[in-house]
Amino acid sequence: MLKVLKSNYRFFLMEGLGLFLFMVSACFFSGLLEHHGSALNAAIPNPKIRLFIMAAAMGTTALFIFLSPLTSPSGAFINPSVSIMRWRLGQLSLENLIWYSVFQTIGGMLAVYIMSFLMGRFLTDPPVNFAVTVPGKTISITEAATMETFTAFLMIAMVLFVSDTRFKNAVPYASAVLVGIYVYIAGPVSGFGMNPARTIASAVPAHIYTDFWLYMLCPTIGMLLAAELYLFIKKKKPNVDFSFDGI
Repeated sequence: MLKVLKSNYRFFLMEGLGLFLFMVSACFFSGLLEHHGSALNAAIPNPKIRLFIMAAAMGTTALFIFLSPLTSPSGAFINPSVSIMRWRLGQLSLENLIWYSVFQTIGGMLAVYIMSFLMGRFLTDPPVNFAVTVPGKTISITEAATMETFTAFLMIAMVLFVSDTRFKNAVPYASAVLVGIYVYIAGPVSGFGMNPARTIASAVPAHIYTDFWLYMLCPTIGMLLAAELYLFIKKKKPNVDFSFDGI
């Protein structure tokens, strides 16, 4: 394990930085748009417009992470569920999977703690609550679980199948667009976690673990189902070559 850390530490740091940047953006725009004391919240009373701005901001942030030379060489997975899926496909060793997940989680948590210090009550107070991912107030656990599983499945199915075509260079852009769409559509339903490390990053400082298991399991289930579908349809075995890989 330590040998792998020493050999690939720069990729692990990139993964941590990737989720760090994502969570900085999520915290900043959540507080700016949703805290009742925010001037922007008062200036934009329509919640759907605020949600659209949030979606655009997170999609843009995701695109930056996917393309930046500071984060893209590692694959810019920034998500333990993605790392597990890549391990299933034979593209990450178990040791690399573990370190990827550790650094992703640390990067996300570090971002939330720093932003809570800088933003204070604009991030920590309700309804923002450290940008925690929880189901909507009128949403059942079944609806939230279905949404988390489906969004993860669709995202990875797109990545895998498009990566296997001449349009593979469009994958980062399509992924970023889906992130924005998911924030707008899935956000009010499940909170749009789709990333265990992202959920942990907010849940720990907020001490809010509502339906926590859902955000740990459903994204991974959805992504693994997409990987199995890809292997079945393409009649491929694990250890396939993808252009979006890091190591």
